[in-house]
Amino acid sequence: MATDTLKSATGASGPAGLRRLLLDNGALTALIVLVVALSALSGDFLTADNLLNVGVQAAVTAVLAFGVTFVIVSAGIDLSVGSVAALSATVLAWGATQHGVPVVLAVVLAVLTGIVCGLVNGFLVSYGKLPPFIATLAMLSVARGLSLVLSGGVPIPFPDSVSHLGDTLGDWLPVPVLVMVAMGLIAAFVLGRTYIGRSMYAIGGNEEAARLSGLRVKRQKLAIYALSGLFAAVAGVVLAARLSSAQPQAADGYELDAIAAVVIGGASLAGGTGKASGTLIGALILAVLRNGLNLLNVSAFWQQVVIGVVIALAVLFDTLRRKAGATPVAAGTGGGRGRQAATYGLAAVVTVAIVGATSFLHNGSSAAANPRIGLSLSTLNNPFFVQIRAGAQAEAKKKGVDLTVTDAQNDASQQANQLQNFTSSGLGAIVVNPVDSDAASNSVKAAGKARIPVVAVDRGVNGATTATLVASDNVAGGELAAKTLAEKLGGTGRIVILQGQAGTSAARERAQGFAAGLKKYPGIKVVAQQPADFDRSKGLDVMSNLLQSHPDVRGVIAANDEMALGAIKALGSKAGASVPVVGFDGTPDGLAAVKKGTLYASVAQQPTQLGRIAVDNALKAIRGEKVDATVKVPVKVVTKENAAGFTG
Repeated sequence: MATDTLKSATGASGPAGLRRLLLDNGALTALIVLVVALSALSGDFLTADNLLNVGVQAAVTAVLAFGVTFVIVSAGIDLSVGSVAALSATVLAWGATQHGVPVVLAVVLAVLTGIVCGLVNGFLVSYGKLPPFIATLAMLSVARGLSLVLSGGVPIPFPDSVSHLGDTLGDWLPVPVLVMVAMGLIAAFVLGRTYIGRSMYAIGGNEEAARLSGLRVKRQKLAIYALSGLFAAVAGVVLAARLSSAQPQAADGYELDAIAAVVIGGASLAGGTGKASGTLIGALILAVLRNGLNLLNVSAFWQQVVIGVVIALAVLFDTLRRKAGATPVAAGTGGGRGRQAATYGLAAVVTVAIVGATSFLHNGSSAAANPRIGLSLSTLNNPFFVQIRAGAQAEAKKKGVDLTVTDAQNDASQQANQLQNFTSSGLGAIVVNPVDSDAASNSVKAAGKARIPVVAVDRGVNGATTATLVASDNVAGGELAAKTLAEKLGGTGRIVILQGQAGTSAARERAQGFAAGLKKYPGIKVVAQQPADFDRSKGLDVMSNLLQSHPDVRGVIAANDEMALGAIKALGSKAGASVPVVGFDGTPDGLAAVKKGTLYASVAQQPTQLGRIAVDNALKAIRGEKVDATVKVPVKVVTKENAAGFTG
């Protein structure tokens, strides 16, 4: 009986063997199924350019995830890697471009920054006895805050010599993919061939047993978290190179993607199992999903749902796999390497064969009769940009245009991925509302090389040529807002300014306009300026806090209507009575508050018109018609007296 059991576990064939193969390689199976399905559903998926896009889009997540793999294998967690990546990139750019530090030394400082952050995490976990969740959550906040402090909340241009990490070799092979492969090989070597790698599995399997066997667990944890910080620093440099600038808000939320990639790849959050190849497959699954869903024009909101479902299914599958007695996914077990390589080779052959067959589904298909335009918005979590989308969709429907809309969720890297997907899909034109004007540059240049005209809306793109810019003047609008409030107060009074999200061009430009406008009114004193990230709930919290130290405030300027509405809630009965509030954007909720009298005024940009005109100009560019380099949509101060009939 014992012999029969051993045979079934090691040499099963037929249905039982296939079942065991699938159980032991669930992530690889899922990746194959995804590739085959997307190849069948979208003719744009299986192109060389798009597959390279998938690799580039997976690179940063994969490098972060390799570092997180070390931590999870040892039964820990690291929530700080996204913030550490942003801080490391900021240190590099801050040192090299603002303080004249030699680039090589700046790179070393960036890497050391990541290692130091990891060591702090390891010290808090090992010697401070803090749970890894709490220790790394604290570092998440500290690293992000330091990134904002060093940069002043403004993106810092990246050194040209380092920006080449975001380029391609021979105009076809992306450097980020090479970095991903190199870091993956290093991670695999550490896990499978080194003492510290074996220590990770021992600690994750049974920490107490590892300690009793003579393993110096505390020191090993220091090294493990330091490695995670090192990989985070490399990921941050690669990400910043792609965006040509160090963004203080970059990689926000990437720690969740990194953990998801590790778990999808077969590692257990309980520790003791995991390998670099599984993590790479997990990162590729996430990238393929996002890429494919973009190509299929699936709503950004539904994309989040799908990603969440995939993560849940991955954990559920891991549980079922263990109950079914699948082979543990651990590195360093030399006997299985040949079989594993054969499995990956067989998977590649099967995938190529099936994909080759499905490609016939798209052969001979005629091009779409209607022009195709992609619209990438910085966020759809704001009524202003929702109105831009509404105007664009209405114009597209009127003109017979197939419009694909994506939501970058205020993430410059995610927007870069979306623009790459648009370019590889061969759209007629692209309309982009940049998260950051500098970060969108490389992606817009790539679209230009593909001869796809790009129309910028609301915010321009620095360092790249666009067919036209359709926008209002944020600086002029900021001056109007300052003038409106100052005149309402009679030229004197103490006021508060609620700023937008640090690092965004809209926040910078509107703040510049506020400052310029208030210079003309020396009797107006700004007692506080605080960011509330264009968010209503944050506007409420920040304003409530400011009122504790400045109860005599006589006016408020907010960089958008959402923050203004939050401030109104905090002011209560004072809003519109003794304390006038001026907002920005002219959103439906803002206009309703203006009509009600709680919001004194809103500087309306007519976002619906921005969307409509952007699509109209993109269509002209597709047809080769002449378009103006800049199309200005006038701003308008809307008060209770002229609010009737204004729709934006």
